[in-house]
Amino acid sequence: MQPIIIVLIILVVLVFIALIKTIQVIPQASAAIVERFGRYTRTLNAGLNIVVPFIDTIRNRIDLREQVVPFPPQPVITQDNLVVNIDTVIYYQVTDARAATYEVASYIQAIEQLTVTTLRNIIGGMDLERTLTSREEINAALRGVLDEATGKWGIRVNRVELKAIEPPTSIQDSMEKQMRADRDKRAAILQAEGTRQSAILTAEGEKQSAILRAEGEARASALRADGEAQAIRTVFESIHAGDPDQKLLSYQYLQMLPKIAEGDANKLWIVPSEIGDALKGLSGAFGNLGNGAPGFDTGGKERREQPPVE
Repeated sequence: MQPIIIVLIILVVLVFIALIKTIQVIPQASAAIVERFGRYTRTLNAGLNIVVPFIDTIRNRIDLREQVVPFPPQPVITQDNLVVNIDTVIYYQVTDARAATYEVASYIQAIEQLTVTTLRNIIGGMDLERTLTSREEINAALRGVLDEATGKWGIRVNRVELKAIEPPTSIQDSMEKQMRADRDKRAAILQAEGTRQSAILTAEGEKQSAILRAEGEARASALRADGEAQAIRTVFESIHAGDPDQKLLSYQYLQMLPKIAEGDANKLWIVPSEIGDALKGLSGAFGNLGNGAPGFDTGGKERREQPPVE
């Protein structure tokens, strides 16, 4: 009785193992390669799959998602014989699990070596300056070569990025000095342009100010001349309307003499002869007013001369 129980237990264990071997669950975005007696049979896709236990075996499980693989810096010689270190990042995806398993032993290592050799071919035809400024061109060329070569491996290269391009230290120092000189040059040019623009604007402002000042002075002079002309015209009309005699004009001239003599620059001024004659008459008139004018008494009444008594 006891041996039968042992046999039953062994059968149950075998059945349990067979069930485990028979039912294969493949995760999403994955695939599995099934071999029967060492020969490829089929590819298991995501989900529940049934295989023949102890006959079918799972050779390889492959992730079908896009993979990102960074490669260590690789020394590359440029056309002008300078060594630069280039870091690359490859974005690839397995599109055929069977080809990725049987067409190449290790597709990661194959992609890395192909990337290095392709980089050396591309960079070898460029000088350092073009290498530093042509990342998009290098990425496109590298991706084209990799995509063509890895297609038969069941690999699709989606993107290739140059993470860093590091020239030698001496070249970096020279480039830094050149960049600093270029920045100083641009700063000096900008400062000179600013000074020039400032001088131009200042000159334009002074020009406009002088023009406006001159126009203002011209208008003021014109207004003053018009005012003086109007004043002279008014005085002239008033004088003619009053019909003054020579004595009154002489008296007005005498009142203006102190104003004419004002100022240190008035060293010499001319008196018309007519004014001199008028002044003589005026002085005689004032003398007669003080002593009594002929024909008038001191009270201002007319005085008649009496004939001498014989």
